[in-house]
Amino acid sequence: MSLPTITIPTVPLPFDIPVLLHPAVVHFVVAIPVVIILLEIINLFFKKRALSVFSLFLITLVALFMVSAYLSGGVDGKEAYSLLTSEGQAELKEHKLMGAYLVYGALAMVVLKLLFMAFSKVVARLFFILILIGFTVAILKQGKEGGELVYKYGANSEAIADMSSNKEDIQEELDELQEKYDELKESIATKAEEAQEAKVVESSKEEESTPTVEEEPKKQEQSSENITTDEDNVTLEDQEKRREENRSVSLDIPEDTQAK
Repeated sequence: MSLPTITIPTVPLPFDIPVLLHPAVVHFVVAIPVVIILLEIINLFFKKRALSVFSLFLITLVALFMVSAYLSGGVDGKEAYSLLTSEGQAELKEHKLMGAYLVYGALAMVVLKLLFMAFSKVVARLFFILILIGFTVAILKQGKEGGELVYKYGANSEAIADMSSNKEDIQEELDELQEKYDELKESIATKAEEAQEAKVVESSKEEESTPTVEEEPKKQEQSSENITTDEDNVTLEDQEKRREENRSVSLDIPEDTQAK
């Protein structure tokens, strides 16, 4: 049977809670209630008001340490959550929920101690001791589950400390790699654009040079036609010259030769 979900109102603190403070605080939360039980049992026989007041002080101290444990556990839990398996994450959520119940339980124990201090009967004190024992058992069970989170599911305090200290260095390296990747991407895009522009320029040059190549045969044809025309002109001139020479030769024949 799972406990109903409850929350503790968060109040912004004027300071940051350091990582790995939770294990140190939890030791006080576990140890002090055992001392309170012993004091209450002893006070059943001595019935000293000073012991009762000291017990109230210790219960109030437990409530303060319980709140500190809940807040420091939230900080450590955020660091460890992503490193746990699915079972470990579920266990961490249950551990946090039980911690919220214990915070309210510790505050309730302070109020109950104030109420039972008004009664001098042994039965009332015995009833308070029984409630206190149940509260202490719940704290011990919570401590056992916290130990399982560390040793069974791998929420190792030293590993968390190393990762939290190296987190900024890793993030800086990732940022540098991202910058290099962006620069390389931009240079590749620039080279691609330059290659595309060069290709366009070469294609335009080829288009301009193609008509010139086609005109060369035409020019050769025109020159051959001119040469043919010149040869024809030369041939006609030679024929006319030959005709004139023949005429001159026929005119130069002697008359005697003609009479014969």
